[in-house]
Amino acid sequence: MSYLSKIRNQKPLIHNITNTVVANFSANGLLALGASPAMANAPEEAAEMASHADALVLNIGTCTQEQVKAMIIAGKAANKKRIPVILDPVAIGATKFRTNAIKQILAEIEISVIRGNSGEISFLGETNTLMKGTDTLVEVVEPEVSANIAEKYGSVVIATGKTDIITDGRNYSLCKNGSAMLPNVTGTGCLLTAVVGAFVSVSEDYYNASVQAVSSYGVAAELAEENSVGPGSFMSVFLDELYNLKETTVQNSAKLQEFMKE
Repeated sequence: MSYLSKIRNQKPLIHNITNTVVANFSANGLLALGASPAMANAPEEAAEMASHADALVLNIGTCTQEQVKAMIIAGKAANKKRIPVILDPVAIGATKFRTNAIKQILAEIEISVIRGNSGEISFLGETNTLMKGTDTLVEVVEPEVSANIAEKYGSVVIATGKTDIITDGRNYSLCKNGSAMLPNVTGTGCLLTAVVGAFVSVSEDYYNASVQAVSSYGVAAELAEENSVGPGSFMSVFLDELYNLKETTVQNSAKLQEFMKE
């Protein structure tokens, strides 16, 4: 059974502690894919909600001290039950507060997958990076940088850009699927992080699940670009393409190259 079929049959519960800008889009994207989103930020229910989930997604985009507290509580509860935790270190390096919050999360929680843009991953890899809000002036990150981060944190690392890099520290894949329209819609990277959560929730192979999530997302974006005329129509058509996406379409359209670290 394919990942997409598993998601649609199992309807995994994906607990998102995410930013206010993208919550609605992420929830709708997960629903379109076939997953069940929960958008719960309160520390008072974080442990209980995470314990019921099939994956936990932590997105630091509009973080507050209370939200970071909820993330730590939820992450520890998820770790206790061996539920995968996916981290999106949005705009790490832009401020001391968010940088320290992300470092705290990485220090206290076992993270299954880290998904960020090239600049965010470069910052985590301690390379020279210029951040501009949630954007970055770095368009490409070397696979070795991502692999080193994966080894350091024991996580799968996804660095998205013109070419997406997915690595577990030993194996890595390059994915060239995607659309130039994606950066024109707020939250498409954040939705990808949530989609990764859905894919890893139905597999114990987090690396392969992440590769399939990224390629499936990229193929859906390409189809949406073909059938839209601008950012507004792209956003709605993209949800339709996620809803209608077939495994055979992904297999026939995926632009993947797989390697092993020397």
